Amino acid sequence: MNKVYVPTTGPADWQPLLAEPEKHWKPGYSAYALATCWEKVDGLPMEVRSLFVPYFSDVELLLAIPEYKVPLPGRGNDSQNDLFCLLRTDDKTMAMMVEGKVEEPFDKPLSVWLAEASDNKRVRLSYLAQTLGLKEPIPLSIWYQLLHRSASAVITARRFGAHSAAMVVHSFSPAKTWLNEFKAFAALWNKEIEHDQMVLITLPDGFELFLGWATGQLHDGVAPIKSLLSGTAEEKIA
Repeated sequence: MNKVYVPTTGPADWQPLLAEPEKHWKPGYSAYALATCWEKVDGLPMEVRSLFVPYFSDVELLLAIPEYKVPLPGRGNDSQNDLFCLLRTDDKTMAMMVEGKVEEPFDKPLSVWLAEASDNKRVRLSYLAQTLGLKEPIPLSIWYQLLHRSASAVITARRFGAHSAAMVVHSFSPAKTWLNEFKAFAALWNKEIEHDQMVLITLPDGFELFLGWATGQLHDGVAPIKSLLSGTAEEKIA
């Protein structure tokens, strides 16, 4: 992955970074909605900033990189995160991954993703579980994307020497589609969460991981589009 980045001039600069730029850049879908929302503000969108209020007196966006790839063990694509943010939280730093959603799912539930699974997939899943401090087996009802996006936040935070990590779902769905699946994910750590809330998870080694769900609004009067396709192509693993 190239480590040289240039500033954006607007939402359109996000499109070439997508795994499939023509297919995934459409009004009413997550990639377009996320780019439009974040380019309209100087810093964090209000609904994302409000998640941090119970935990920090101040939060500042230092850096944001769209379509940020995080390598994972074994054969297969990197985890391509919709948005990586480096934050200043009071006097510390945090690495945050943002997953944009309108009506798209979190890839596949483990029951589907693990069907006739190769040893390579099982190695990757075990790594994700270890990174997140989860005991195996992970329930098959959990959606795979939530695991590797959250692990990406932890991995990147440790690489940057950040004090904590966060994975935030920035949803633009009026019906809050897939919120129940997110709740089930948080329940793996015995945490209860609602929309527009954040919870703190303390990993076995004391490292802090925050999970949050922020509800945004689609801009330019664009209606949400029902789809079974995620906003970016998910990793393919042999």
